[in-house]
Amino acid sequence: VGASAASSRRDLGAAMAGDPHCELRKGARNLVLSGGNPAARLMIVGGAPGRDEDIEGRPFVGRAGQLLDRMLAAIAMARTAPDAEASVYITNILKSRPPNNRDPLPAEVEAHIPILYKQIELVRPKLILAVGKSAGNGLLGRTSSLASLRGKFQDYYGLQLLVTYHPAALLRNPQWKRPTWEDVKLLRTRSDQPVGARVAPPDPHG
Repeated sequence: VGASAASSRRDLGAAMAGDPHCELRKGARNLVLSGGNPAARLMIVGGAPGRDEDIEGRPFVGRAGQLLDRMLAAIAMARTAPDAEASVYITNILKSRPPNNRDPLPAEVEAHIPILYKQIELVRPKLILAVGKSAGNGLLGRTSSLASLRGKFQDYYGLQLLVTYHPAALLRNPQWKRPTWEDVKLLRTRSDQPVGARVAPPDPHG
C-alpha cells in the first residue's frame, strides 16, 4: 500500500518504512510517524524529529517533549488522555531526522507534506498547532518569521491553525515562554468552542 492510498495509520507507517526513495530514512535510526491519541481533536505538528526522537521512534521526547507535556497539562490536555476533547495527536512534517538536526529543506517539506495530509485525513482533527518556524512555514507555504505567524488562528483548508514557538526553542530562549503561554491559552479557548465539522485537506495529487 502506497502512502497516498493508505486507509489506516498502520498502512501509512508500513508505506513510509518501506519507501526506498527517502534519503532521510536511509540516514535515520528510526521512522518517527506519530504519537498520542488518533481520535484527538487537536493535532500538534513540528518540523522534524530530533536526536531523542530518532533514538526512541516517538515524536517530542526528551526535554522538549517534557516541556510540551507540561504546557498541555496546564490547559488540561495530554497526549495520553483517552477523551478526544482533552487529548492530542502529535507528528512532524518530516518523519525521519535530518542530519545534525538541521532544519527541513524546502524539497524535503514538499516531498513529505502529502504524508501529513494523509494523517490529517485519517485523524480529522478540529485544530492544528504548528510548533516552530519550520512547521508553520511548511504548512502555510511561507517563508515568514515566527513572530509574524503566531498569535492568531489561520485557515488551513477549513481547519483552524495556530503557530507558536517550538518547545526546544523555549529551552534556549526563556523570554519566549510568555508569548507561547498566551498562544496556548488561546488554543484552549478555541478548543472549547464549536467550530463546525472536521474536514480533510485536498488531495495533493488532485
